[in-house]
Amino acid sequence: MLREGTGIATYGRNLAATLSGNGFSVDVLIGTDKRLAPGDPTRNAISLFDAVRPVPWSPMQRRLRGWFGAPFGIPAHKVPLDGVVADHLAARFRGFDTVRAATDLEPLARCHFGRHSRRVKIKLAEPPSLLHTTQPIPIAVDGCPNLYTIHDLVPLKLPDTTRDQKPYILAMLRHLCRTADHIVTVSEFSRREIIQFFGVAEDRVTSTYQAVTLPAAALAWKDDDIAALLDGVYGLPPQKYFLFVGAIEPKKNLARLIDAYAASGSNYPLIIVGGLAWQYDQELEKIADERFLRYEIAGGWAIPRRLVRRLSYVSAEHLVTLMRGARALLFPSLYEGFGLPVLEAMSLGTPVMTSNLASLPEIAGGAALLVDPLDIDAMGRAIRGLDHDADLRAELRMRGLARAEFFSPENYRQRVADLYARVLG
Repeated sequence: MLREGTGIATYGRNLAATLSGNGFSVDVLIGTDKRLAPGDPTRNAISLFDAVRPVPWSPMQRRLRGWFGAPFGIPAHKVPLDGVVADHLAARFRGFDTVRAATDLEPLARCHFGRHSRRVKIKLAEPPSLLHTTQPIPIAVDGCPNLYTIHDLVPLKLPDTTRDQKPYILAMLRHLCRTADHIVTVSEFSRREIIQFFGVAEDRVTSTYQAVTLPAAALAWKDDDIAALLDGVYGLPPQKYFLFVGAIEPKKNLARLIDAYAASGSNYPLIIVGGLAWQYDQELEKIADERFLRYEIAGGWAIPRRLVRRLSYVSAEHLVTLMRGARALLFPSLYEGFGLPVLEAMSLGTPVMTSNLASLPEIAGGAALLVDPLDIDAMGRAIRGLDHDADLRAELRMRGLARAEFFSPENYRQRVADLYARVLG
């Protein structure tokens, strides 16, 4: 399922828009935990957005799927949305020509691969010109080239930072790298890692990078509009807070960032935007630490104010506004295949502090303040510099805007067009 707000969902939507711009008809295949009726598309459309949870697999179904997988393939059914459902969630599929859904797509693909060590076939009435998965999953479509995007090797390179089943990930990626018609990735760093780790021929792996498409409505807001929203909704003045964006999980390095922020001595708050992923107890404890609680006197009252605040979810428009209004984005991740928040911030003219590891120096391209993400003191000094040095912020803002041009939608469209031309011949 294309979950709203995830990096892979953003990648998928941007890829679809790019392919449409290149003249392709773009269908999307999604997995659902709802039962689908092969001969009743209207019922399928309603079921897809039904909030009632389905009956889970029975013990016998689990045994059968574990024993046999899906030997006859997984059927994918057309799901018409226009004129059927008015659910706001359907809006995420705008830009696709056809929506197809398959029941238990990912669980069944895992079971099938675990039993047979090969990809499961997706059953379509007519094969497409090309299958391109936006994340690694052991599925295949006969009669067309099969491309797979591998964003990074985090589960294998930093196994203690994710909760994936590592033997499955390793075996599945080995299989995809051996059998795919082409592997796609999002940075030269990830490309080199895939080639070296799996021994893939260099001409079978292509980095298309990514592009960023930001909500036009939020980009059109004037400074006064931004100030009003920040103050009215979040109680924040423009340019007087730092921002972190990302899921709360070990690889994002948030615990060290919070300690570095404390060491910087800044009086501007640190705003954390991100949902809870896993192993987040330490981060939540630090966010709630009493050292970040301040009191302000207003109208004879002592008003509590937290210097470190977490927003679990904000809309895309509000996220753009928070980025535009931030003094700087702080993103010292331990490992990223791309690091989309860095590009988003640079595109908006927001100074960036990020890690000197993995793909992040490549994406920043000399336009961000790079730090050792394991060195709390170094990060603290960098935050202090961003806090007090207006010339530094202005320089990073100018460099960031220039660097973001490399990742423009036009450049991304050309890279994808070149890739597809090679694969399709």
